[in-house]
Amino acid sequence: MKGDTVMDAVEFVLQNFTEMNKLWVRMQHQGPLREKEKLEKERNELRDLVGKNLHVLSQIEGVDLEIYKDNVLPRVLEQVVNCKDELAQYYLMDCIIQVFPDEYHLQTLETLLGACSQLQPVVDIKTVLSQLMDRLSTYAASSPEILPEFLQVEAFSKLSSAIGKVIETQIDMPIVGAISLYVSLLTFTLRVHPDRLDYVDQVLGACVKKLSGKPKLEDSRATKQVVMLLSAPLDKYNDTVTALTLSNYPHVMDHLDAGTNKVMAMVIIRSIMKNKTSVSSSDKVEVLFELIKGLIKDLDGMATDELDEEDFNEEQNSVAGLMHVLYNDDPEEMLKIIYTVWKYISVGGPKRLPFTIPPLVFSALKLVRRLHGQDGDVAGEEVPATPKKIFQLLNQVIEALSVVPSPELALRLCLQCAEAANDCDLEPVAYDFFTQAFVLYEEEIADSKAQVTAIHLIIGTLQRMNVFGVENRDTMTHKATGYSAKLLKKPDQCRAVYACSHLFWFDDQDGIKDGERVLLCLKRSLRIANAAQQMANVTRGSSGPVTLFVEILNKYLYFFEKGNPHITGGLIQSLVELIKTEMQSDSTTPNRTSDNFFASTLRYIQFQKQKGGVMGEKYSPITT
Repeated sequence: MKGDTVMDAVEFVLQNFTEMNKLWVRMQHQGPLREKEKLEKERNELRDLVGKNLHVLSQIEGVDLEIYKDNVLPRVLEQVVNCKDELAQYYLMDCIIQVFPDEYHLQTLETLLGACSQLQPVVDIKTVLSQLMDRLSTYAASSPEILPEFLQVEAFSKLSSAIGKVIETQIDMPIVGAISLYVSLLTFTLRVHPDRLDYVDQVLGACVKKLSGKPKLEDSRATKQVVMLLSAPLDKYNDTVTALTLSNYPHVMDHLDAGTNKVMAMVIIRSIMKNKTSVSSSDKVEVLFELIKGLIKDLDGMATDELDEEDFNEEQNSVAGLMHVLYNDDPEEMLKIIYTVWKYISVGGPKRLPFTIPPLVFSALKLVRRLHGQDGDVAGEEVPATPKKIFQLLNQVIEALSVVPSPELALRLCLQCAEAANDCDLEPVAYDFFTQAFVLYEEEIADSKAQVTAIHLIIGTLQRMNVFGVENRDTMTHKATGYSAKLLKKPDQCRAVYACSHLFWFDDQDGIKDGERVLLCLKRSLRIANAAQQMANVTRGSSGPVTLFVEILNKYLYFFEKGNPHITGGLIQSLVELIKTEMQSDSTTPNRTSDNFFASTLRYIQFQKQKGGVMGEKYSPITT
């Protein structure tokens, strides 16, 4: 089609469009009310014809960007603006966006956006702009090679400016409408300019400005839009650390109500865990914990007592899991991270601390073991991150649990710290943590079952300690055996006392093989077992299970094999005879578990005798 012919065709369609549009607008104000339904039907039909004129314009062969830019778009927009009919303006703007090529919209963006600001205030301009940005961002995604054109025409700046003007002029626009525009602009930005974090932050900043001076969002639709706005960068980058660099991100979150703030905090944590993001600096940890503060302390309008227990536990477990991705190879920076975390979680309150303190303690202990051997000064300079310094912090952290109170958990963590101090050869530190554990046991743990668990933990940890000198070790073992003998129930006393026998005999350490004290522990446990048996005879009218005796027999056998000279075959034989006598007593109530346990023990003795050699000779005096 030749140039003149193309222009003639364009002129004809434009004139047709203009007249039809005028008629369409006039029809709204004509005719009596009783014919309104018929008039609406005719008007809808005419509307379709108006739209088809724009479609025809877009299909005319020879209409290039230059003709569209100089002739078609200005004439069409003139009609759109001048008709001053809200329905017509919205429909025609939508038609322009839908029927003409994306490339044309990009190259005439300023003209198109200029018309938007001249539309009637009641026109749903936010939807028009959202559709335009969606078309452009899809166009950019489908043709990456044209991205430089977006920068060349300054698409982001023009769209951002246009949205600002629309929000400023349409003072009656609901807050949800304004935020939805920012969501669309952010979506456009993340698709077209994903590397421009300054653009992303600029959009968030504009949203903060719109929300500033207003109370917390109460409109559920607006809240939903803000959550979409905050979620978009997380979904795009798959890296929450990137979102942490956006200065306006936390300011947007501050406008959420307490409940939604927590929901958004969970979204952030899940994103970190899903993408295995490593948060590796104290500054980023600071920003991160500001974002999730709704989970780590009570916010205004949300009391801990009001929370569903299951939801609360899930939230706190998520925070605990988050602490395992806070890591830096540099010990000094890692210590700063630990201090930063403690600053935030220390205000969590009695319900949160039992969840959040343990992972912090184990993170600190991991750092302690990395630093083992680096304590003290290096070349005359003080090393900021040392095991001693970390243990000082841990002492404060665990003390917070004691105040909560959560003494059983505090005791467990004290023992973990003592063991770490043992590995670092820090005897005074290990002694202090053990002392703290004993104080907790004495003053805070009253439940009998909890006492049993605690004393066995103490005995087990003390057994693994090799840092203590003779005096400190004697003090610790004396306390452990003393508390064992004071447990409420005789069977618990018996088991704890015979467990203490291991504190006096170590295969892998020279000098700690006190066979006499081992025998004293076992004899004491045997007396307690006998007292428990006699008590059972009185209360039940028959003797109880001989399980305790069989358990003690197995301890005798263990130390016998280890070469304890005070444990002789005669002692073992006497204990075997005692158990047989008890089991054969007429008043004994049969107990299959005890019987099987004793039978297995006797088979073991017989097996060792049959093996011959050194072990066979040791067991030969024992008859079964």
